[in-house]
Amino acid sequence: MFKIKVLNHDVIEEILGMKEVIEVVEKVYTLKSEEKTELFPMVFHEFERGIADMDIKSGHLKGIDIFGLKLVTWFGENHKKNLPPLIGTIMVFDSKTGKPLGILNAEYITGMRTGAAGAIGAKYLARKDSENLLMIGTGHISTFQIAATLIAMDNIKTVRIYDPINHDNARKLSESIKETLMNKFLSKYEVGTEIYKEINEKFDIYFEAVNDIKEAVSLSDVIITATPSRKPLIMKKWVKKGTHFSCVGADMEGKQEIDENIFGVARVYVDDINQAVNVGETEIPVKKGIITKENIIAEIGDVITERAKGRISDDDITIYDTTGIALQDLLTSKLVLDISEEKGLGVEVNL
Repeated sequence: MFKIKVLNHDVIEEILGMKEVIEVVEKVYTLKSEEKTELFPMVFHEFERGIADMDIKSGHLKGIDIFGLKLVTWFGENHKKNLPPLIGTIMVFDSKTGKPLGILNAEYITGMRTGAAGAIGAKYLARKDSENLLMIGTGHISTFQIAATLIAMDNIKTVRIYDPINHDNARKLSESIKETLMNKFLSKYEVGTEIYKEINEKFDIYFEAVNDIKEAVSLSDVIITATPSRKPLIMKKWVKKGTHFSCVGADMEGKQEIDENIFGVARVYVDDINQAVNVGETEIPVKKGIITKENIIAEIGDVITERAKGRISDDDITIYDTTGIALQDLLTSKLVLDISEEKGLGVEVNL
């Protein structure tokens, strides 16, 4: 018999800070670059086509001695039963003994690590003097993307927000985002500390909703896309030299957020090459022959560890295709488990 920690959504949200998650996700990419990780094949099953499915993403962080999985289910008719349609659970194990270390609600961890991933792409590939951020999409993940990118970058002064379906969603987010950033992200840090002052200053910028995506693209230095789109929202002819894209939404075959022809003139980076060409934004450009798998410059971890070059000039258009990998969930979960142990939070269960 041994003890295992169980952490719910509220405890995780209370103790997890975005700056620390950015550091953790960077660590994941570094370990992957150093070949100290392993991703296991993804499992996907449809219980009923278009109504109920599940997927399991899993892996091993050899450099940290943990392995585990994230299981996400989608049951589209759960609202009839007063249940959320999307439910995620993470399990973390000790890779030296096989002992389970924790069971965690996956929702907040997924949002945080996804936001961190998009931001890391911008941090390492966008121009350092970038001032204008365009957020495409206003769903749940958009707040995490904005928070992480502002924390990771030093000179963003304006955030424009665009919703491809309903402009009112962009307007509402632009009006509420500053309060959300202060209450949900800045509040994790002690008032008066250097980190508090730094993040507070980065959040104190201008936010606006935009209705003309063509004009917004032309004004933007960094563009983050986080939608479920299956057709391009941004066309190549709108994109100015020096623009960086972090493409977050495409995580399934057939999804697409930007014109595939942009890939033909861009330096392309990914979180995992095999996932990117199969289910990421890179999938369609490869299938249409605009680029090949070999045209991908590198995985982002190789840029962080300086095994590969990132942006070469201010005129480069750069793309970071992040499909999301289980390793991000696992190391973020390890961070949460460690903090919860220090603070005496969560529930311990005897198995």
